[in-house]
Amino acid sequence: MEATGTDEVEKIKSKFMSAWHNMKYSWVLKTKTYFSRNSPVFLLGKCYHFKSDGMYITLTSFQSYSVELYGSSFDQINTEISGNVEEFRKDFISRIWLTYREEFPQIKGSALTTDCGWGCTLRTGQMLLAQGLMLHFLGRAWIWPEALDFENSDSESWTSHTVKKLTASFEASLTAEREPKILSNHHKGSLKRNCGDREMRNEVYHRKIISWFGDSPLAAFGLHQLIEYGKKSGKTAGDWYGPAVVAHILRKAVEEARDPELQGVTVYVAQDCTVYSSDVIDRQCSFMDSEKADTKAVIILVPVRLGGERTNMDYLEFVKGILSLEYCVGIIGGKPKQSYYFAGFQDDSLIYMDPHYCQSFVDVSIKDFPLESFHCPSPKKMSFKKMDPSCTIGFYCRNVQDFEKVSEEITKMLKSSSKEKYPLFTFVKGHSRDYDFASSPLREENDLFSEEEKKRLKRFSTEEFVLL
Repeated sequence: MEATGTDEVEKIKSKFMSAWHNMKYSWVLKTKTYFSRNSPVFLLGKCYHFKSDGMYITLTSFQSYSVELYGSSFDQINTEISGNVEEFRKDFISRIWLTYREEFPQIKGSALTTDCGWGCTLRTGQMLLAQGLMLHFLGRAWIWPEALDFENSDSESWTSHTVKKLTASFEASLTAEREPKILSNHHKGSLKRNCGDREMRNEVYHRKIISWFGDSPLAAFGLHQLIEYGKKSGKTAGDWYGPAVVAHILRKAVEEARDPELQGVTVYVAQDCTVYSSDVIDRQCSFMDSEKADTKAVIILVPVRLGGERTNMDYLEFVKGILSLEYCVGIIGGKPKQSYYFAGFQDDSLIYMDPHYCQSFVDVSIKDFPLESFHCPSPKKMSFKKMDPSCTIGFYCRNVQDFEKVSEEITKMLKSSSKEKYPLFTFVKGHSRDYDFASSPLREENDLFSEEEKKRLKRFSTEEFVLL
């Protein structure tokens, strides 16, 4: 009887929390985002210009955008600007967006079926890794063909209710009669299959990448798996995770991934703000057999601090420089109490995707599962000075030659952007053990973190911001 009573209490508690999360996290996309017409907009290495006299661009929910006049007036909007706005919209929407979810399978060792309120840094880490995998399998030029096909809404934003209705309609289409709107989309899908093998291949990888981040115990980079790896660093479901800890969890998740498609990718996490070139190259060359002569691609993650208690504005130009590189896969960061995925900038404002948006669980194991809730309908901007100093920067290198070019280019950027002689991080030749004379060159690989890494993570955890 006691067990039954406890179950009932947990169910009531779960329903109450679900209702609270729906109310609290439904309006994250409500605010308008303004883009200056005078300054270029950068998004993960791509540059867009909206320039024309007397206007600025207002992006709300990407169902539409508006051009508003001020100062001088003119009769016709420059078509080049409209084209650039359209290209930017398509590019932004094509990035994979991972947010809070609810009603997913229970997390092992807990009663949690949602990550609302605590999983935002894990979500931003997922988004960064997803961008790295998109570069690897699809390339930076890839655009989701249906990026602008979101359902139009009379409101300025998507609420949780809107998304749930859309998701429900797609889920219903899997088991019941398809509605005319769904039939139309299905027909468009069949037409797309005639467009060529490349489009079909891209669609397969698009869905496959998203499925790796599904909210189920079997998904390679899903929340359930990341939490399991985090347990070895002392973290459990419901805990706060910082950018440095998440970087190491992602490394372990990629190492343990069993999908053959993922065997050509590895992750390297910088130690004490230092990237050891020989260690990176060793990881890239660790997978060499008779059938695969090429090296692994590597995603380099660099946990850094951009200042003490507050972000140092001297680092602004460097951060902008990083986000203007096409091999940058974004930044896991945020502002105090909230984690964001930074993907671009305009002037002194960062462009980001916000994971603080509660959506319903989507079963990615179902064929043709709905994709809409994995793509963000609206960009958001934040002043750089509001950024929390603790963050993790990510880069993607397809091969050893790419890594050498990347390290050379970033080293120049670090030197030119550093007013003092202490850059944010450095690239050095050799292995980490060559510089760490106090530790044995033989490191235990069976655990998630070495003793030295555990000490560093403990220090990072005390310095990082508290997450909602």
